[in-house]
Order: sequence, then C-alpha cells, then structure tokens
Amino acid sequence: MNLIAIEELPARLTAGRCLAGLDLGDKTIGVAVSDARLSFAHPRPVIMRRKFSLDAEALMTLLTKENAGAIVLGLPVNMDGSEGPRAQASRAFVRNMARFSALPFALWDERLSTVAAERALLEMDVSRRKRETRIDSAAAAFILQGVLDRLQALGRE
Repeated sequence: MNLIAIEELPARLTAGRCLAGLDLGDKTIGVAVSDARLSFAHPRPVIMRRKFSLDAEALMTLLTKENAGAIVLGLPVNMDGSEGPRAQASRAFVRNMARFSALPFALWDERLSTVAAERALLEMDVSRRKRETRIDSAAAAFILQGVLDRLQALGRE
C-alpha cells in the first residue's frame, strides 16, 4: 500500500506537481487540487460514483490532467477518535487504488469537514440544489487546505 505520513508529502512532490484532496461520499467523490506552490486548495467537479474501476479511471484521468503528485484522503474518524466502518472503507479505497496508481496517499482527519464546507456554502448563499452537487468537492477543498496549512507550519518550524 502506498500510504505515507503527511510530513513526507513535500519530499514526494516534485517541482510543479500539485497535491490532490479527496472526500469520499456515498454517491460522489469530492476532488480538490492545490496550486503548484502548495498554498491554496481549489475544488474540482465531483466524480459520480458508479463501479470502483470506473471511479478509479475517472479519478486518475482528472489527477493526471491536474498534474497531481500525491493524494490526501479525508479519513472519517468518529468524534471520540475511533475508526468506524466509513474509515475502514476509506482505507480500503487506498488499498484498491494501489492497483491503478503509484501515487502516494496520505490520510487526514476529516471530522466536521462536511459541516464546515456546508456552512461556507450557506454563507455564500448557494442554493440547496447547488450545495448538493458541490458539497463533497467543497469538503475535499477544506480537507486539502488543512493539509496545506499544516505543511506550511511544518516548513516554518
């Protein structure tokens, strides 16, 4: 499995490559990518989930186009820090993606990321219908921005 720690990401990203963030939903995969300087997260259109192999192919096509060098996947841990079935499904996603890509994956605690993303969309007065189509990518951007902020803090230490 190509799972690495957050602290290892900068060494794995060659010049000009971006970092991708994913939020796995039941029906969609939210995607966000960073800029080349690893400063800002930008949401991308969601990938509608169908069959895993088709989802993986669509994801890899997008990540190749965006020049991603590594992927951060939101890990949905419970509020008490324990891992339930959704966290296990995220870990299984990483294991299964290893058949489709050699890109390294890092996991990031995504507690309340969807809540924060929805709150941000509400503050921007996005309609309910549009929120439904954008929430997972907004959550992916929230997850990715957390990682980017952490990497910048590590660089200052």
